[in-house]
Amino acid sequence: MNSAARIVSVAWEGNIAVVTINNPPVNTISAGVREGVFAAAEELRARTGTAAAVLRCEGKTFLSGADIGEFSGPPKEEEYRRLFGIYENLPFPVVAAMHGTVMGGGLEFGLACHYRVCAPGTRFAFPEVGLGIIPGAGGTQRMPRLIGVANTLDMVLSTRPLDAAKALELGFIDRIIEGDLREGSLAFARELVAAGKGPRRTADRKVEAPSATDEVIARFTEQAKKQYRNREAPYTAIEAVRAAAKLPLDQGLIYETELANRSKDTVEAKALIHAFFAERETRKIPGIGRDVKPRPVRSAAIIGSGTMGGGIAICFANAGLPVTVIDPSREALDRGLGVVDKTYESMVKRGRLAAEDKARRMAMIRGTLDYEQAAAADVIIEAVFENLDLKRKVFALLDRIAKPGAVLATNTSSLDIDAIATAVKRPQDVIGLHFFSPANVMPLLEVVRTASTAPDVVQTAMELARPLKKTPVLARVCYGFIGNRMMEGYAREAERMVLEGATPRQVDATLENWGMAMGILAVFDMGGIEVGVSVHKSNADKYPPDPTYYQADLALYEAGRLGQKNGKGFYRYEPGERSRHDDPEAIEILRERAQKLGVPQRTHSQEEILERCLYPLMNEGIRILEEGVAVRASDIDVVWTAGYGFPRYRGGPMFYADTIGLKTLLDGILRYRDLFGPMHWQPAPLLEKLVREGKTLADLQGAK
Repeated sequence: MNSAARIVSVAWEGNIAVVTINNPPVNTISAGVREGVFAAAEELRARTGTAAAVLRCEGKTFLSGADIGEFSGPPKEEEYRRLFGIYENLPFPVVAAMHGTVMGGGLEFGLACHYRVCAPGTRFAFPEVGLGIIPGAGGTQRMPRLIGVANTLDMVLSTRPLDAAKALELGFIDRIIEGDLREGSLAFARELVAAGKGPRRTADRKVEAPSATDEVIARFTEQAKKQYRNREAPYTAIEAVRAAAKLPLDQGLIYETELANRSKDTVEAKALIHAFFAERETRKIPGIGRDVKPRPVRSAAIIGSGTMGGGIAICFANAGLPVTVIDPSREALDRGLGVVDKTYESMVKRGRLAAEDKARRMAMIRGTLDYEQAAAADVIIEAVFENLDLKRKVFALLDRIAKPGAVLATNTSSLDIDAIATAVKRPQDVIGLHFFSPANVMPLLEVVRTASTAPDVVQTAMELARPLKKTPVLARVCYGFIGNRMMEGYAREAERMVLEGATPRQVDATLENWGMAMGILAVFDMGGIEVGVSVHKSNADKYPPDPTYYQADLALYEAGRLGQKNGKGFYRYEPGERSRHDDPEAIEILRERAQKLGVPQRTHSQEEILERCLYPLMNEGIRILEEGVAVRASDIDVVWTAGYGFPRYRGGPMFYADTIGLKTLLDGILRYRDLFGPMHWQPAPLLEKLVREGKTLADLQGAK
């Protein structure tokens, strides 16, 4: 028996064929699946008297889409189109029996079948636009014929999954099968045969009138301009769906394949697919084999009930893990737990959480003033104020209280964790778990290993990210780790440019139009200008001797401007609002500070703003890679796309450096060094080496 025959089998229930696919873990449409399904169709056609067929899958889901291992190979859309067409043109009813998460090519196969049934809880999605491509095996052509242009575009562009009830309501599911799906789908097929119903081909259905289609297309195109800046795939998807209304199915399928293949060649697709794989690479840790098992984590304790401590507590409660929040101040503890309660209540009011689920999650969180209550916790996370002496005191206390084998973690964003670890007699149990604010929302988790951290503690931290629904990235100890260390040069140049005469709006708008989720100066206002000032003052010894260094936020702070919290920072804010307004007073404060420091005034093009912010960011990332602080270049990309609002469709800072060319980056750094001096503009040695050798960062990662 060949591999295809093992993956795809045909069983007969009287004159009804049951085609079963079993390609664990998620039934991707691999080469073996395609070969087996082709062979099954031949068997069905060859057998006299076949009345109907049921297409089903073993395991936890129906066909889940393309095999990601084939992403880098030749396009498979034409092969899919031919295969799906064979089933659509069989002379007897074909029923797709779907369950689990049915995505992409799996959903497209289901659309080519004549009837569709599913189990309760089944979810359907087209994820392709999120990867910079479009559905290329009939999704944009068959779905509009079943649910209309507007519903199809909403599904394709948003990439949001539809549940079974909605699919039934829209009409592309014929029945939700309670109980055994195989038996229920067979019963459905027998009903079709008994009623004399033959094939019901999607190709025979019409899309709504062209005039109505044009109106819908125009509306979604306008929405795309607002939602998908700098993107190509959404517009390509709209064009493909438009073709469904204009062309017969066979011609529409050919055009869809052309568009799909074209979308795969875009930088956007390459960047988004890179980001997709990069997030899956982060858990691969060199030097830690599969024999190293994580320590069990059944409960947690958090020291500190502030914004970060409360957010982390929510993460554990959401994961079903009991968590004890410890704070020596009753007032602070009550306030922190109150914020947690309000967070859940807001989710209930918005329909994102059932009231009983809120009650269950709140019951997972216990507050106490007593540090001794951390004694039984498997992991203890310190989330107190960012002060090294304070954190060392907390760890010395935990060293006495925590049980043997407990993981002792700090949530510091920049402090020396090796220094924190010297406060305990078990430094092998100490690790950094840097959550990003708000911790219950942001997906990134920087896992920072010290010089002494035990391998199983590293493994525990990386695995803990799964139930917490975080993307973990491993780093080594240095000031700022990966993300905040790279932020330094990015933010420094933004601040320097507003001293040189650029307005905050000019800097932020340029960055946002390029794709950053929020301009850096607006970020400072949101986080609190006093926070940045405090960090800069406490780490002054780590910065170059530049009298203009971070003087913009210091000038605003000294003028009593703290950002959103008091309605004035780099921008002005109306009470109760977060909308930014240009503020002549802020601009005058910055102008006066520049005059005092003797900062020359200059005009700034959008190109210069982007280069001066992004070039230091990328250069420092390469330096971090060279020093071994990050494991791989793609890990640095994940930090910035998951934690700092860097646009996924540009892949991340390291991918973007390869995109523009490392020589372009090096030449730009040298150009600004000539203009501003070498203090801040020194190329990373690895950058110079790669340019000399004609290599890329991707080459470097591929060689490991």
